[in-house]
Amino acid sequence: MELINATRMVAGYTLGMEPGGRELLVVVVKGTFQIPPAPGARLGLHEEQVPLIMGDVFFGEPGLSAPRYEIDFAPVKGCCDVLLNGSAYAPEGRPTERVTVELRIGDWSKAFSVVGDRVWFTAAGVRATAPMPFAIMPISYDRAFGGTDKRHKDPAQHAAFAENPSGRGFHKHLTEAWLRGSPLPNTEELGIGVDRPDGNYRPMSFGALGRHWEPRFRYAGTYDENWLDDEFPFLPKDFDTRYYQAAPAGQQLPKPVGEQRVSLIGLTAAGPHSFVLPHFEAPVTVFRRGGLRTDVLAQVDTIVIEPDAGRVMMSWRIAMPLKRNLHEVAQVLVGREGPEWWQQREDVSFPVPLLVESMKGLARVPNPE
Repeated sequence: MELINATRMVAGYTLGMEPGGRELLVVVVKGTFQIPPAPGARLGLHEEQVPLIMGDVFFGEPGLSAPRYEIDFAPVKGCCDVLLNGSAYAPEGRPTERVTVELRIGDWSKAFSVVGDRVWFTAAGVRATAPMPFAIMPISYDRAFGGTDKRHKDPAQHAAFAENPSGRGFHKHLTEAWLRGSPLPNTEELGIGVDRPDGNYRPMSFGALGRHWEPRFRYAGTYDENWLDDEFPFLPKDFDTRYYQAAPAGQQLPKPVGEQRVSLIGLTAAGPHSFVLPHFEAPVTVFRRGGLRTDVLAQVDTIVIEPDAGRVMMSWRIAMPLKRNLHEVAQVLVGREGPEWWQQREDVSFPVPLLVESMKGLARVPNPE
């Protein structure tokens, strides 16, 4: 199969699978846009396009820290994931103990508190130290409430905070020696302070959820003996495509997103900032062997905002069921070519040999630091 990218963005394809086993042609278009310096301006295409991500990228140790980016080739997303990787900034750069950050897209918004570093201490009961003032504080689920408690010598007594095992502040056992000096989270719900290590608090961040976190892992289905005997190698019957959504449920917007104003509060050094998301549907044309042509308009389903890097990444995708396998597709055109290309294509004899695209350049995205 030949992929022709007629856009200034990046594009790629892979094979996906429906729960019933039918193969899918998945085509992803990804654009990187520059956040404009003028408030309220429209995003413009960035000179440097971020490559497609071929494997999940983490803030720290893979699988044990919060995800920074997920692979770009989810087969399908029913909603649009809105994600933000960034930092909280004290107003005018003056160190403070607490800042409210907020992300708005159209009528949707999410806000929470960002707090300076604190630790637990055990004088006259379990308490938190006063927050240390900060000018800039990174935001991620690694710094939100959660974590694992594995200090007990009996592994059966170990515990993890299922909604965010990569976080900090959670303790199942309130043993003084294990608590003293351990860090609290740097984010909290508005008006709900973290004051107990064994409490049940909502982890607050704008990033992606881990695949094995609650509740996302429950959408992956049941992999038991019945699955091995009756369904393997296909997905289990109780697999739910919501598993592919990387954002928390509250950060999944209905499609189409459309042209929307984005506001960043407490998330840039210069103070509140805003810009306008571009709205367009990415045209994808699939040419099957034998001459059948299918035109599809891909809708944006992933938005990753990175104010510290001054960029926004947006992804569009299609998932087209195949009758048999990928060999039935001759070409895929992403974007729109001019009349000369169409004339040349009419002069080409099909079917054409199967082409294997080089994946050079479609690598992991380096951390922006």
